[in-house]
Amino acid sequence: MKEFLKEFWEFVRTQKKWWLLPTVIILALLALIIVFAGPTISSFVYTLF
Repeated sequence: MKEFLKEFWEFVRTQKKWWLLPTVIILALLALIIVFAGPTISSFVYTLF
């Protein structure tokens, strides 16, 4: 994982793709929310559909 983050940072820095950083951060936060609150949220999602 460390190597991936290092390589990603180098890519962003050299290619000037700064718009990728907020996108990746938001996706990572959403993934963490889903992983840690998955069982709790699943009961509420069922009522929406």
